[in-house]
Amino acid sequence: MLQLSWNWDWGLSWAGDGSGTAADWGTAALTAIAVVGGVYLLLYRMQTARKHPDEPPIIASAVPYVGHLLGMAMQGGRYVKGIGLRNRDKPIFTLPVPGSRIYIVTDPSLAAAVQRASKTLSFTPLVPDIITRILGLDADTVAIVRRHLDPEPGAPRGVLADMHDMVYAYLGPGDALNDLSLAAARELARQVNAFTAASSLPETVDLLVWVRHFVTLGTAAFLYGEQNPLAARPELGLEDAFWDFDHGLGRLLMGVLPSLTARAPYRGREALAAALADYLADVDLDTAVSPIIQKRVAIMRAHGMSPAAAARCEVSFLFAGIVNTATTTFWVVLQIFARSELLACVRAELAGAVVDSEDGKRLQLDLDAVKTRCPTLLSVFRECLRVGSDNYSTRLVKTDTVLAGRHFLRAGSVVQVAGGVMHADPAIWGPDADDFDPERFVKLQGSSSSSSSASTTAGSGTDGGKPQQQQQHHQVHPAAFRAFGGGKTLCPGRHFATNEILAFVAMIVLGFDLDAADGGGEIAVPGKEDGVLPVHILEPKTAVNVRILVRDGREIVVV
Repeated sequence: MLQLSWNWDWGLSWAGDGSGTAADWGTAALTAIAVVGGVYLLLYRMQTARKHPDEPPIIASAVPYVGHLLGMAMQGGRYVKGIGLRNRDKPIFTLPVPGSRIYIVTDPSLAAAVQRASKTLSFTPLVPDIITRILGLDADTVAIVRRHLDPEPGAPRGVLADMHDMVYAYLGPGDALNDLSLAAARELARQVNAFTAASSLPETVDLLVWVRHFVTLGTAAFLYGEQNPLAARPELGLEDAFWDFDHGLGRLLMGVLPSLTARAPYRGREALAAALADYLADVDLDTAVSPIIQKRVAIMRAHGMSPAAAARCEVSFLFAGIVNTATTTFWVVLQIFARSELLACVRAELAGAVVDSEDGKRLQLDLDAVKTRCPTLLSVFRECLRVGSDNYSTRLVKTDTVLAGRHFLRAGSVVQVAGGVMHADPAIWGPDADDFDPERFVKLQGSSSSSSSASTTAGSGTDGGKPQQQQQHHQVHPAAFRAFGGGKTLCPGRHFATNEILAFVAMIVLGFDLDAADGGGEIAVPGKEDGVLPVHILEPKTAVNVRILVRDGREIVVV
């Protein structure tokens, strides 16, 4: 067919009968190159054409239309982050993709404008398709999820809206949050105490895997009870299945024959869903699981979800409760133990958050004191989030929108607030933005204790009547710290995650010494693996093997 079509221009001799001259072949080749080049230039120009005079400036791809998608697929979050850092003069820009636009926001003030425009820029319409691919939901469940998305006040509410309100209310500051935080910290303490008692230390471990094990089993226990399937049925290998699921989310999102193209995450998800379905069908929900799980299951049942579908949705809640907590804890512990002076400083702060029990056999850790008396520890935690989080807050443009009175956003397009660009921008954080500074958030006065922002006013100030030294002369916009998202999609579990991570880090810092695996030298801090889809805090490029020794053999009790 291809040869016949070209025959219109060059005759039958070029079709492959061998009778053409060298000149004929040369002319054909030059003509083909000209045609291909012309088509390429046409497509290139078409992708650079603005749909509206006020549309954000367009960053064209070398391969028209599909180039940016290929770059994202091959380089992960690093691709868009690189474009953003190379175009820091553009607070928002456009990436043309087949049939749509992706608008990338790299300026904190525009990020705040995106957050305020929640009626026309919303993540909710994207949720059904995303969770369908990730969780493998059936058609009936998807129909339930799609009902009453983004309801107006007083309108009927769907399952997503009810779940959103419940989780935000339950995990917001208050008694419920305090109870859940204390339960999580006590379960982690139980895990740590059991490890200390049963292990033959010193022991060499992969630090990330070691931390993950505690967080995975601990989270499953305080959410779903001690008889949850991850703990009660180790023969199923559900802990490994969970991490297979996590590491294959990008392939599941593609949604192309996942049982074949995403075999490991697909099988991991199916194993978790089946085990949770069996467990939730048999367990007494009123006594065995935490109140937040009781409420989640009740909401899903009220909206008509089947038990099997509810179990699949619980896989996503396990993901939310485990992955960022485990990976962030790893980074905080690593950064502290890689710096001897920082380790000494953090231990000195934690001394004010612990007391010996009367019999001297236990170390009592005051969770409230860890949150309020350890500013360096809190700063390290936030700095690990800044350096390690390249996430993107995504919104669908529901109707044509003019953002901040200047930038036209076309309906049906997608807006992404590029957290990775903002976290690495020297214009925001100073010339050392690429460096890990454990005291950065101590220097930034007025940092939010909830970790929902990195705000402050720099310069002189007071703390308990004492003047603070002027450390920085610039301000950091509250919306520049993107680790927990922002606006309507601000992570509802940020307070709980902060409490849990700080408590767990405190246990490790107080109870253990970590050395390089070879027993000598400093622990090296590898770079982050940023060539993947940044759905959570990024993992290290290489494994960090450390030798663990018991520092204080006393049992840790959280109060």
